[in-house]
Parts: sequence; C-alpha cells; structure tokens
Amino acid sequence: MKFIIVIFTMLVVILGANFYIFFRLWHLIPPFPASRILLVFLGILLAVLPFLSMGLGPNFPYWVSSMMYRIGCSWLIMTLYLAALFFFLDLIRIIGVLPLHRIMFHSWVGFGALSLVMAVLMGGANIRYHNKKRVEFTIKTEKRMGAGKPLKVVAIADLHLGYGVGIKEFRKWINIVNQEVPDLVLIAGDAFDNRLDPAVERNFAALFGEFKSKYGVYFVLGNHEYIANISEDIDFLNSAGVTVLKDDVALVGDSFWVAGRDDRSNPERKTVAQLTDSLDKSKPIILIEHQPYHLEEVEAAGVDLYFAGHTHDGQVFPVSWITKAMYELSHGYLQKGSSHFYVTSGIGLWGGKFRIGTQSEYVVINME
Repeated sequence: MKFIIVIFTMLVVILGANFYIFFRLWHLIPPFPASRILLVFLGILLAVLPFLSMGLGPNFPYWVSSMMYRIGCSWLIMTLYLAALFFFLDLIRIIGVLPLHRIMFHSWVGFGALSLVMAVLMGGANIRYHNKKRVEFTIKTEKRMGAGKPLKVVAIADLHLGYGVGIKEFRKWINIVNQEVPDLVLIAGDAFDNRLDPAVERNFAALFGEFKSKYGVYFVLGNHEYIANISEDIDFLNSAGVTVLKDDVALVGDSFWVAGRDDRSNPERKTVAQLTDSLDKSKPIILIEHQPYHLEEVEAAGVDLYFAGHTHDGQVFPVSWITKAMYELSHGYLQKGSSHFYVTSGIGLWGGKFRIGTQSEYVVINME
C-alpha cells in the first residue's frame, strides 16, 4: 500500500507540474494557427512518453523505443526546472518587484529568453554527464593479502544499460576502466534499466566480455534488476562472464574476500553478519552492495572496504539535498573504525542524461 501511495503521489506531482508548465506556455506564446492544438498535443505526448517506452518498448523497433525513452525522460528533468522557473517568475510578477507581464504573456521575446536559458542549462548538464570524473584514493590494511597486495580496484555502479545507454556509450566506459589496468572490477548494481530486452537484442553480453582485469568482474544486484526480471538478469550476466554475487562470497586469488549482498528488494536477504561471520577475517574483506543503508553493521562485521551506489548523489540539484538527508553517506568517502566506505554517484544514471550540481564518476581504489 505504501508503494502504491508513493507512485500515485509521484504521478500527481508530475502531471500537475506538466499542467502548470503548459498552462504558462499557453499564455506565453502568441496565438497563431493551430497553436493551442499543438500545445495540448505536445503536453500530452511529453507527459506519457517515458511511461510508453517503459511499458511498450519491446513492441517497437529499438531506435523508436530508445528515442521515446530519451525524449520522455529528458522531459522529466526539464519539467523540474521549468516548473521552478515559471513559479519564480510568477512570484516576482505577482509581488510586483519587476514588470514581467510584457514578456510572460503573448511574447516571442519571453519565449525566446526561456528557450535560451533552458538550452544553456540542459546543454551544460549533458556535457557534465558525459565528462566522467576519475576518483582515486588509497586505503591501508594490516591484514595479509598474499601475492595480491597491493590491489588496484576499479569500481562503478548504476550503468542503466538499455534504451538510454547504448553500445557506443557502454564501450567508452569499458575503455575507461581498462585503461586503469585493474586487478579487480566491481559493479554495484543496476546494470540494466527497467527491461533486459534491449540488452539482449543489442548483444551487450559480448561487451561485458571486453572488461580486462586480473581477477575478473564481480557484480551485485540492484533494485532495477528486480524491476526487470531477476532470474533472466542473473543468467544474462553469468553468460557474459560476470560473477554475480547474490548473498554470496568469493575467495579471490586465495588473498581476499569479495562479498556481494543482495538488494533490499529481497526482504529475505542475508544480514551483513550472516554474510561475513564464517569468513577468515585475517584476509581483507570487500563488501559490495547496491543501496547504502546501516553502515554501522558493516563496521561491526569487520569489513575493510565497502562499495555501494544507487543514490546517484541525487543526479540533479536540489534532489541531491534529499539524498543527503536520506542516507548517512549519500556520496563520497567515509571511514568508520577500520572500515572504509565509498558510495558512488554512478557512472551512468536513470532517465535523462543530465548532471546538475553532481558528477558521473568511476572510482579507483588502491588497497595496500
């Protein structure tokens, strides 16, 4: 019931924001033949496009579904800023601080200025998304790692492959990772978006095989794997040569442990203690998880390195304020006792490819 209420509230907010935006555009754009019909059609189309692509995607050719998804999800981000901008302008106009009436009603000048502001904002946000930040830090452990010490780990999360992120972009990410010459590659969930279909259709499995590392690629499940088809996702990744850790642990090179905790979408998943208590803790323990909750349990279990994603660091301002309030660590590095934590903003993201006040990234961790 709680989930239904949340979804219903989100729909009301999104549709309400769309109505407000197109109500203001109705008054902003000077009337011309068929202008009102065009606005109504455009408003309805943009509001339903992301839901159409997610629900009916497999019924269309890939390029059609991809276009619908990208336009629709980009509009969701633009809706946030357009609604905020119109609200701010309306507030100034009503208070009477500035004489904005002339450019807010039947004004091509006003429409042109609005279009320019949005083009600069969203264009810069798209450039920022594509500019992946390299984050590197070193952690020291007194535990023995055998021949595997020091260890170079490249960690990423939130790929969201599918209609939004295609083959060309994913291959760029793989090249970025391979240039680091990692010993180990970690992926902390959400490899796919809402469906596995486009990854199968476009043969993403072959691309996963292009990752190069001494000890391979280890993956934990995210909430989007559960939104899609969990069993099919696991089979797909296993066939692609990725080691999926679903409440499982691997001893790598007889030197260190990699533990992968299942996503919170599974209410019966193991606790951190259940996952790690039986391990030989004289060897370093790396724990990967998608959603970063209850970090105190990780510290208590004696985990040396914890890596998670999911938050996207809010993706765009001011949503980043919300994620900071929700999580003890919504993004970045933290040390608690002898445990080192990093929550990444993700190399990819869900929806429109925009970063405002946040940064897409990949993480290089040196364990010594």
